[in-house]
Amino acid sequence: MSFEIIPKKDTIPEFDHQEIKLKHILYYPNGEEYEEDEITEEVISRILKEIPEGIEIYLSLDSYGEDDWLEVVCDGEWLSLAYTSEDEYCSYNADFPDTYNADFSDTEKWTPLTSGGQSPIEKCFAIQDIELGIKAVEYFIRTGELYPGIDWAVYQ
Repeated sequence: MSFEIIPKKDTIPEFDHQEIKLKHILYYPNGEEYEEDEITEEVISRILKEIPEGIEIYLSLDSYGEDDWLEVVCDGEWLSLAYTSEDEYCSYNADFPDTYNADFSDTEKWTPLTSGGQSPIEKCFAIQDIELGIKAVEYFIRTGELYPGIDWAVYQ
């Protein structure tokens, strides 16, 4: 499998900071869920505050949480964003381009993060600017779109 880099843009479009596009939230591994009418500003605020402390969550634009979701995994040092729809997109860290498809024995090329609690995440797919990552998560929550202020890798 190969991927293409979508470079970040210098300009971020204006968006409504009160709009909520999410339809379903699932924390893992504990299974805490929020349905569309339960997704409030308080829940959004809690999620954004928890990111730098460590979080594993799926944010979905689909009411059943089965399609169009952003996986957010953070341990306070590394943050991975993976969006699944028709294509797969991952946050991209240009500081670690040689970590893609790394051998599992080469632990220097992997973050301590795991996708879905199982699959290790290469350093090239996790960013270390947690504040920028929080902006990307809020942008997705509010617009349902990928944040243009970071690089993305799209699988083909």
